[in-house]
Amino acid sequence: MNKVTLYTQPDCPPCKIVKMFFNEYHISYQEKDIKADSAAMKELTKKYGSFSTPTVIINGETIIGFEIEKMKRALSITD
Repeated sequence: MNKVTLYTQPDCPPCKIVKMFFNEYHISYQEKDIKADSAAMKELTKKYGSFSTPTVIINGETIIGFEIEKMKRALSITD
């Protein structure tokens, strides 16, 4: 089972696409809204060195931005 965390914020079109991607492939994930949760914002910037959304953490690997191929590799998805 993959451990997936998605850092998002409202009005982020790429974030919506990542959620659609996860739903299409039945990937369970934890969503952290950096606008609503200041602890998530600190975690994103301090722990992962990211200042943008979407940022996805898959089994400890940080993927910043909408990087579909990197996410597929990290999740072992082959089409």
